[in-house]
Amino acid sequence: MNPIIDVHGLNLSVQGKQLFKDLTFQIPANKLTCITGENGVGKTTLVKYLLNTFKHPSQNVNLSVTSKETQYVPQLRNIDDEFPLNIRDFVGLGLKKAVLPWHTAKERLLLRRILDETSLSAIQNRPLGAASGGEKQRAFLAQALCAEPKLLILDESTASLDKDSKYNLMDLIEKLLQTREITVLFITHDPELIARYADYDLILANQKGQLLRKDRFSHATI
Repeated sequence: MNPIIDVHGLNLSVQGKQLFKDLTFQIPANKLTCITGENGVGKTTLVKYLLNTFKHPSQNVNLSVTSKETQYVPQLRNIDDEFPLNIRDFVGLGLKKAVLPWHTAKERLLLRRILDETSLSAIQNRPLGAASGGEKQRAFLAQALCAEPKLLILDESTASLDKDSKYNLMDLIEKLLQTREITVLFITHDPELIARYADYDLILANQKGQLLRKDRFSHATI
């Protein structure tokens, strides 16, 4: 295994509650790994801790990517109907030099490619606030992809979507894994998505973690 994340002997507590004790696992590069476990087990807390090590390194965590090479997409967020940006401009905020009032030819090409890949080109001029839930979540994903990440973290990003939108989003993720050098971490409770799309499943339980390959999944424990 070529790990992009290597965690060993991690003890993690929050507000006096110990979530993990001597937690050890590796996340393989260029694969989709789901993170699963009961509510309250600490899935999101663990991911936030991993992200925090970019600013505050930990001797228990080794990441072979930088913060600029990592993007985080949370669960669908509420967007006001009067949100002023259209989908194209919102996605363009993810470009590495989005602080400039204009885009270079290379950035415009990248933005156009991302809009095509995420099936947003046809609606790119639609106000983001007027988009459906699935379209909004694809826009958040597209914005993250504009940074050309090597590590993409999806934190229950399909939880508020209908069935068709869930599968459309995950089909897109699957295609990205086939065409790019990208690693995906996906926090989810959805056993159907795990069975269909995951290469590995990191099951968190009893303050420990167990990484299983696809051929060894046991969804009775998810």
